[in-house]
Parts: sequence; structure tokens; C-alpha cells
Amino acid sequence: MCIIIIKQNDKPMSTSILKTASKINPHGLGIVYLDNYQMIKLKSSEYKTLKTKRPFIAHFRYKTKGVVSKANTHPFVCGSNTDELLMHNGTISGYGSDKMTDSEQLAIELGSMPRQAWKNKLSKYNSRFVAINTHKKSFEIFNKHLFTRRNGVWYSKANVLQDNLVAVYGTLKRGEGNYHLLRSAKYVGRGKTAEKYPLVVSGLPYLYKESGVGYNVEVDVFKVSDQRLGRLDQLESHPKWYKREEVNIVVKGKQLKCWVYFMTEKRDENVVVREKYTSRYTNLIDALAPTPMDYSVFDSPTCTQLTMDYENGSLTPYCTDCFNDLMPIANIYKCTGCGAEYEKEEVEYTKY
Repeated sequence: MCIIIIKQNDKPMSTSILKTASKINPHGLGIVYLDNYQMIKLKSSEYKTLKTKRPFIAHFRYKTKGVVSKANTHPFVCGSNTDELLMHNGTISGYGSDKMTDSEQLAIELGSMPRQAWKNKLSKYNSRFVAINTHKKSFEIFNKHLFTRRNGVWYSKANVLQDNLVAVYGTLKRGEGNYHLLRSAKYVGRGKTAEKYPLVVSGLPYLYKESGVGYNVEVDVFKVSDQRLGRLDQLESHPKWYKREEVNIVVKGKQLKCWVYFMTEKRDENVVVREKYTSRYTNLIDALAPTPMDYSVFDSPTCTQLTMDYENGSLTPYCTDCFNDLMPIANIYKCTGCGAEYEKEEVEYTKY
């Protein structure tokens, strides 16, 4: 869904943030330098150009409407008003085509309107905008309340600010059923809890905060943004169902302080505890088994059929920002949680 970054100071930005912005938005990088208001358009992979003391406004594009090309890389000239440029983060329903982006069509429309009417026009959309006047050497942020400011830098989305370490032990691990919810986050590595904890796999994986019981549990560690951490809290129903707490995790011989989601209910001491969660199919088998099982049964035809039935569950569209369900409205999908809008080709699905 793109991102706009506004850096007005002379401090070089974190390479990690720029790399993440490029990874999430791989379809073009547009830059306007604020010391001379000159514009350049590059590939997203050329993000290291932004490792500079120069102030700038940058736009990393994620394609929704229009082909991937330099011409479709932001910013766009506002019609005949060639002094005005527009950067946009979001989707405008009903705008754009197979060749032209919705952002460019909007920019052309704005060029035919009085400048003082832009604020009223742009406030109608759940999108982020920056208008740049190269003649006056000035810029204006529209829908500023949707931006995040961190260390003097403005971000139209906070999903690149991956400052929190989260250790996951279940379906969010790499290769597991819900990994897609963390695939754009920075992967730190596989590790284990520094202390022993009981991990129970019964329909879903549950980790209990009982130090010294069980095993040093296998986890995958990710760096996530404040925004994504909040979404994970929603997913795990923190603090009612799971409670997020910081514990020590050992990764590649180093000890890291990471957030881990612990189950809040009391553990059934008669249920077997495990060292790691290996497969979502294991969860399903465990849920059906009254006693610990011999996992060699996974090679049986019955288990194979069960696996296929599980995989073929219904597909549900979800919001990649807040993980809530998407509701189809006309030709778009709208998030029932945060209100974000998605074009059909942007929608991702999870299985239930």
C-alpha cells in the first residue's frame, strides 16, 4: 500500500528501515530532495540512495493500479500545474486503470482545482498525501493525523518501524499457518527460551509462564513495528486470553529480551508438554487425541486425508494492517476494523 517518508534533518536514516520499506513496497522509489526540490525516480532496490544527510521526501510504491514503470512511480505532476507534485499512500476507489495509477488520475484532477480546495477534497479519503511545490520550495501534508512521527521523521505508515522483538512459538513461526502475518517483518533468527516453560499443543499451541517446567522452547524471533505489535495483541487477545511478557531468548548464542505471548488460563498438568511446535497438522491431531500420540501415524492415509481436509478450509480475506476481516463493498474491500480500503488484487487470504 506504499509509504511516504519525510526526513527534514541531516541525520542519515536507518538502513534497516529503508530496506524494509523497499521490501514491502518493491515497485518504485521516487525522491524529492528538500535542499533543491529536485526529483528523481529509481527502483525500490536502490534504497541506499537515501542513506544521506540531505533532507528528502521519498515514496516507495506498492502497485495496485497501473503497470510497474518509472512513469508510474510517485510523485505525479498535478495536471497543467507543473509546479505541484503529489505523493499518495492509499487507494482511491473508482480511480486508475490498467495503465494509469489512481494517484496520477487524482493528481491531474487536483491540477484543475484551486489550491485552497485541495484540503477539503483530500480529507474525504482514508489516505495519506503530500503535495510538493517545486517553485515555492514548500510541501504540505494532508490527513496528517494518519502519519506517524518518529525521531523527527514522518512516516505515512508505521509498518517499517520495526523496533520490537517478538518471539513466536506456534502458528506464527516461519512456514506455519499464520506466518503470512509476519512475512514482511524482519526475521532475526531461530532460538530457544533461556528458561524452561511448558508448551502444550492441543488444538492450538499454548505456552505457560511456569519457569523451570518443561523445555527450552523453540521460537522464531522477529522485529516488528509498534503498529504490528498492537495488531498481534489483537490477534492474541492480549491481555485476556494470552498475556504478552518480556523474557530472555537465546538466538545464535546471544541473549535477547523479547515479547512472548503466554496463556492466561491454568495448565492441565495431565497434558503432555513439548519442546517445539512443528506443524499445524500436529495441532489438529492433538485436539482429537485424548492421550499423547505416536506421531508416526502422520504417514498413514487417514492422517493424509485429515491434512488435506484441513488445508482446504474456507478462505477469508483479511486486513494486512490490523488482521480484521474485509467486507466486499462494490468493487473494493473495506476493513471492518481500521477502515482501510483494498482493491481486489491487493487482498490476501487466511484459512479457517
